[in-house]
Amino acid sequence: MQYQSECLSALKSVVNIHKPFEKTFMDTMKLFMAILDRINFLQLGRYGCFSEQTYRNLFENETFNWFAFNASIISKHLTGKRKAIAIAPSYIPKSGHKTPWIGYFWSGCAGDYKRGLEILGIGVIDIDNHECMTLGSIQTSDCKTLDNMGKNLVDWYSSYLISKKDKLQSISRTVVADAFFHNAYV
Repeated sequence: MQYQSECLSALKSVVNIHKPFEKTFMDTMKLFMAILDRINFLQLGRYGCFSEQTYRNLFENETFNWFAFNASIISKHLTGKRKAIAIAPSYIPKSGHKTPWIGYFWSGCAGDYKRGLEILGIGVIDIDNHECMTLGSIQTSDCKTLDNMGKNLVDWYSSYLISKKDKLQSISRTVVADAFFHNAYV
């Protein structure tokens, strides 16, 4: 299958990958395409080649460079000359009391602040071919954590982008963002 060979070549481009991780990762990618229902470790163990605990241990203990993995796939598929980095915060509904960084975030669809999680999605836009692929994302801290750090939401996003500056600039020196970011410094 084509996606398997592309995933495997992108996986090999990421340094320090050991064979058990490679096998489990490839099995997980197949399962993400095959399972139509909610995907969790129990489902992976039920339908996959490995036990639930194997999947759980893999993703709890392994530090995987998703940026390098996704950048490898992006470099093969987004072939246009003009590229830009796109950033967009995205609200995710979530309840519970033990979820880290749960708080009230803006939901554009609802037009209101809602309880849940938020991520900052980073994508690469191929302007010539009218395509975009996700490069990575990071979970946004809740207000209490941001206050303790002495940062606001835009400072949090900026510090993350600055930490990835070299990787992002190797793809494009242009960043496009939501109007929220313009209003933050005007």
